[in-house]
Parts: sequence; C-alpha cells; structure tokens
Amino acid sequence: MTTGTNHGDGTPLDPYALRTAVLRPAGGWTALDVVASTGSTNADLLAEAGRGAPDRSVLIAEDQVRGRGRLDRTWISRPGAALTMSVLWRPEGVPADRLGWLPMLAGVALADAITELAPDVPVALKWPNDLLVGPARGKAAGILAEMTAVSGGGPGIVLGIGLNISTPATDLPWGATSLAAHGFTATRAETAIVLLGHLYRREAQWRDARGDADVCGLRRDYRSACASLGSRVRVERPAGDHLVGTAEDVDPQGRLLVHPDDGARVAVAAGDIVHLRAADQS
Repeated sequence: MTTGTNHGDGTPLDPYALRTAVLRPAGGWTALDVVASTGSTNADLLAEAGRGAPDRSVLIAEDQVRGRGRLDRTWISRPGAALTMSVLWRPEGVPADRLGWLPMLAGVALADAITELAPDVPVALKWPNDLLVGPARGKAAGILAEMTAVSGGGPGIVLGIGLNISTPATDLPWGATSLAAHGFTATRAETAIVLLGHLYRREAQWRDARGDADVCGLRRDYRSACASLGSRVRVERPAGDHLVGTAEDVDPQGRLLVHPDDGARVAVAAGDIVHLRAADQS
C-alpha cells in the first residue's frame, strides 16, 4: 500500500466549475446543484423528481447528516471528507425488469473512475452495490437506488452514491476504508467530474441498448470486476432467512446466482451478502 498527500481537504466544491465540466454540451448532464448541508441527497432529489425535475439531474451535498443506505441503514458524511451525490435518471424505453442493473452500473462507473484517477489502487465490486478498495477490500462506497414517483417528467430512478475519499478511520465502521488510506490524491472536484463522466457514458450506452446488459457490455464488465463471483458467501435475504454457498455468476437480470451446499442453484434478486472466510462458513 502506498501513501500520499490527500487533497480531499474540505475545500468547498465550486458549482460553476462542475457545471462547466459536466453539463450539456460538454458532459451530457442536464442540471447540477451543490448544497452545503442536507439530510439525504436521495430524499431531496426524490422530492424534486416528484415535482418534475429533468432526466439526468445531479445533486451533491457538502454535508449529509441523515443519508440512507440499504436496509434502512444510515450513511453520514463529515463535511469535505466524502463525495455524496444523487443522480436522477428517467430511462424511457427501458423495461422495468431491467432497472435493477442501475446500482451495478454505478458500481462499474465508480471502479472505472477510481482506476482512471489512481491506477495503482486495487478496486473491486461486491454484489450488488459496494465498492471495495485496497488489498483487504475494505468498503469505500455504497450505492442506493430508489424508484421515483410518477410525475409530469415520467417515472425514473434516483441513485445515490456515498464515496469515502478522506474520511478518517475513526469515523468509519468496521470493514470500511477511504481512498486516501490507499494513496488516492485526487480532489473531490476532480473525482466528481470523472465519476459523472463515467456514469453518464455507462448509463447512456445501457439506455441505448434498452437496458440489455449483454448488448452494451455492462454484464461482461460487471462480472470482471465483481469480487463476489467465485467466493463463498452468506446471503441475508429480506425475509430474514439466509443461505450459504458459492456465488457463481450474475444472470442477465442482474440476479446473483448462488449454489448452496445442499441444493440447486438459486437466483438472488435482493439481499445483503457477506464474503466468508474459512473460519466462518456457516
């Protein structure tokens, strides 16, 4: 592991510079706002979507105090230490059963962005929505997608990303890490611009393919980056039960295919997974 001087030092983001870099015609996004503090960028953008916010809108918060993760977990960011953003997509023409690919699409875009900015930092993905960083594969980012209400702008998806850039270890839960701990030196502004570029391109390709993850290459690239595949895992399912087995593949609908020890392969559409070590196989 390398170390370096981190520039994610709390310098406020410049909305004008971000808009110049990522809005049309330069970057394809339609609208971008930066707020000093909010409870949750996802909640705010969901509300704006209900009032007709346009497709490809972006909301970034300097400080997020009630961010939401999967399974109603909270995600709080210290001002200037993380990149907390939500984007709104209204992918007309994409069948509803293909929308589940969007969190995985965002994971691939995150991995693309970190690799572009810091090629020596190891990155991987954990199904369905975590970015893993470093030799120990600590969690550096989480992703949450939520369906918007139908409005004048049509239904869509709000997707939130919380990325630990220079978050101190004392602020992180067990198993989490920051990019700075692994030598990442890009600023939050640089990271936001590169990440939004990859998000735009990946989603545009997927939308042009009507959400077909094979046609646009998304499934291939996700499988290549996903550390869950080939791993022994415990899947904690929404109903409260769990299953243990080997994660073998991701199917065309984005479901994790798990081969349990005592039965046939199972397609998992939702759940939390734990990568098991030899000591905790049950």
